[in-house]
Amino acid sequence: MTDFNKILDKAKELEKKMKESQEKIKEIKAEGISGSNSIKITLDGEGEMQKIQISDEVLKEEKSIIEDLIVAAHNNAKVQLKTKTKEEISKATGGFGIPGFKWPL
Repeated sequence: MTDFNKILDKAKELEKKMKESQEKIKEIKAEGISGSNSIKITLDGEGEMQKIQISDEVLKEEKSIIEDLIVAAHNNAKVQLKTKTKEEISKATGGFGIPGFKWPL
């Protein structure tokens, strides 16, 4: 029965670390860039866009080019956010993945 108690203790410890990790993830900021820094987009840990910066130079471009650059910067920010989120989860779980569990984003 001691082994079962150890498993429960580890599960409780993991649960606590995961809750802490979820709070830290909310605080993450990820910045995506495109067009040689002409477009910058900042996402929070929940994937919500917090800020967009557009350089004056890029505003002289065609509308379709600006739109493409915004999409590229957003996609870049999402990649950064996924990487930072995975790192935070890995810290909490000690690299222990949870099979079948998919994190947001």
